[in-house]
Amino acid sequence: MKLNLNKPICFFDLETTGVNVGTDRIVEISILKINPNQTEETYTRRINPEIPIPQTASMVHGIYNDDVKNEPTFQQLAKEISTFIGNADLAGFNSNKFDIPLLVEEMLRVGIDFDLTNRKLIDIQNIFHKMEQRNLAAAYKFYCEKDLINAHSAEADIKATYEILQAQLERYNELKNDISFLHDFCERSKNADLAGRIIYNDSQQEIFNFGKHKGKLVEEVLKKEPSYYNWMMDGDFPLYTKKVLTTIRLRSLNSKSN
Repeated sequence: MKLNLNKPICFFDLETTGVNVGTDRIVEISILKINPNQTEETYTRRINPEIPIPQTASMVHGIYNDDVKNEPTFQQLAKEISTFIGNADLAGFNSNKFDIPLLVEEMLRVGIDFDLTNRKLIDIQNIFHKMEQRNLAAAYKFYCEKDLINAHSAEADIKATYEILQAQLERYNELKNDISFLHDFCERSKNADLAGRIIYNDSQQEIFNFGKHKGKLVEEVLKKEPSYYNWMMDGDFPLYTKKVLTTIRLRSLNSKSN
């Protein structure tokens, strides 16, 4: 089944030095771009992460320090990657929780504000877990009746991910072949930031989702305890979380002055 598209959508997968969004780096990125006319474009690059790749990570994806030591850094490729993606919506397997936050973090780190405001985010793993409740290889076997060869090769993974979404749309009548619907369906919680440190309550107000202020309105906490903002900005939180926190703080200060 072909996707109904009003704009391009990029299926992408990252291989990384680890799973910490705030501190780990990309060692390989592969993007499959599907255009509204159904033409496809592929972009795959290995990246020098500028930090050592732990042995445990290399054993998963098969990329070692020597494999990337002469590759360009993310800073050198960032504009190229951003241009390739353009204004496309984003899709992947576990992408809402990991790949998208890490990509945004890498972009912010090199001074590119990779805006998500007008993008739809489709996480095929969320559809899979909601519909069948398991990993990418199992999903590929279940939906496509094929074995996933070269698992943890970024390009093989994104192609399999795209095929799975097509098969999911064929299988489930309750799914709509509509990017906005799939975006809403993939949401597990209403995160204000990508890491889920700040979420929306039922009244669409930002609240903290961790620590001693969990469940409290962010604006109220920042008013009563201004030092909490400095603590978070100086802490090991993702850059995007800090960006959202700063936006809320500035909004609060502007409303106070008005």
